[in-house]
Amino acid sequence: MNRKLNIFRTSIFGLMLLPGLTFGADVASSPWGSDDEIGRLNLITPESRRAALQNLNPAVTYDLSVEYFIGMPSWQAAGDPHFQIWMTHTPKGTKVDDPLSVGDRQNDRVSYSGSAFSMYAHTGTHIDALNHFGLNGKIWNHFSAAQYLGDRGWQKTGAENIPPIIARGVLLDVPAAKQVDELSPGYRITREDLEKTLVAQDTVIFPGDVVLIRTGRMRHYNDAQRFMENAPGLGMAAARFLAEDKQVLSLGADNLSFEAFPSEDANNYVPVHTYLLAQQGVTIMELVDLEQLARDRVYHFAFIGTPLKLRGADAAPLRPIAIPYADAE
Repeated sequence: MNRKLNIFRTSIFGLMLLPGLTFGADVASSPWGSDDEIGRLNLITPESRRAALQNLNPAVTYDLSVEYFIGMPSWQAAGDPHFQIWMTHTPKGTKVDDPLSVGDRQNDRVSYSGSAFSMYAHTGTHIDALNHFGLNGKIWNHFSAAQYLGDRGWQKTGAENIPPIIARGVLLDVPAAKQVDELSPGYRITREDLEKTLVAQDTVIFPGDVVLIRTGRMRHYNDAQRFMENAPGLGMAAARFLAEDKQVLSLGADNLSFEAFPSEDANNYVPVHTYLLAQQGVTIMELVDLEQLARDRVYHFAFIGTPLKLRGADAAPLRPIAIPYADAE
């Protein structure tokens, strides 16, 4: 282990120990109290942020978000709205309509463009709030839909509560460790895959890290049909390894669904989501573009992600960035 990782070992990351969680067939009670709405994100402290932002090389900064465009990959199979964008003002239309009553002379001089867009909350690079999936009518920390879900969204664990995420980030390039360009359709990532990837990359995960998992599916992002069809994703054993053994802060991947289908659980069609969100308090990021990080073999970095503060929402668009450390790890 080199000098930089030794610094992290003795930093706040090496000292983080997650309070015990009890879970089974039901949602978990938060170890941070009955009012907690952000789960593992409570591990973000001034000390952890300071440690994550030490010794950076901002000359090379990676944008991990995708572009939004008509026809982009989205949850079409579930009937959710696609991304749409349309013009509300154009220079020519403004001259015809004169919506501000300023007259032809000013409308000829001032070229006015305006637009609007609509989309499902889980479109593009985004983060799932802890209310996205639950069990038996309840979400994380036993908040019930009957009591806290109104016509204007959730009154608990809404996306507005998610703080800016500043933490040490780790990339797990699973295809590279398996010596392939991308994982095969429907491939379910195992614990053994993750352990082998850590060895191949000479990478260490500390408690409180943001861990991003590359499947290689992002290579097909501009081909929505190919991107969405039978994507590889995380399996339950791998999720338990990261959440329990490694005590991660948050997880992300480059695919649309995060986990692989069909489900491993005959009684739960999204067991990885319910386990992470409702039983472990781990937020999930999807459609994270990891191709440039993988190309440059940047496996450790400062992760900065700031979701939109959408009140009551079960997800929010995210513009994450990765800043490598000045010392190559």
